[in-house]
Amino acid sequence: MYTHKIEHQHEFSLLTVNIPANQKLMVEAGAMATMSTTVSMKALFKGGIRRFFTGESLFISEFTADQVAGEVAIAPGVTGDIGHKKLNGEKFYLASSSYVAHTPGVSYATKFQKLSQGLISGAGWFLVEMSGTGDVWFNSYGALVEMDVTDNMILDNGHIVAFTQGVEYEIIRLGGYKSLFFSGEGFVCKFSGSGKVYFQTKKPASLIGWADRFRPVKKQN
Repeated sequence: MYTHKIEHQHEFSLLTVNIPANQKLMVEAGAMATMSTTVSMKALFKGGIRRFFTGESLFISEFTADQVAGEVAIAPGVTGDIGHKKLNGEKFYLASSSYVAHTPGVSYATKFQKLSQGLISGAGWFLVEMSGTGDVWFNSYGALVEMDVTDNMILDNGHIVAFTQGVEYEIIRLGGYKSLFFSGEGFVCKFSGSGKVYFQTKKPASLIGWADRFRPVKKQN
């Protein structure tokens, strides 16, 4: 049986997974911080046109507990939180940058979104679809918040981390064209159906915009 613990929440979360003897754990490439000497690692090529365009690594690291149980500690690249979802035959959808790890029995697939949704949603053209039976771990930028969707719910697209099966979303315009071009709040995601949505309290685009003001600019002669 796989067990795990998440420490140092909600800003510098570290995930430690105990891998049973002769079992495996798949982890986003480059996220391993430490591992037991009883665990071996190899890179699996999970490339393709879809993962290439998401900006994800074309590889996933596979860790195997060779005959004796062992641990792998995982530190995602962004400063934030780590969430866990136990799947029992259903599907679970992640923003392409939020995947951390999964156990055998869970399938990983990158799904193409509708062009209009992908271009506007801020999540790219692709979502990660996790399905099957087992454990999935995912990360956020900032704190991770879980909310129930029982009717209709609006969420800024840059804050979306994940959502469960049974939840649908569409892109809508919030306000007029002034909102679109000047406030940064022009398009949002409207969720409906029944399930859960996970969102992050920070969004990378805001950090990039703030940092860009301090970028040295070469003066023109």
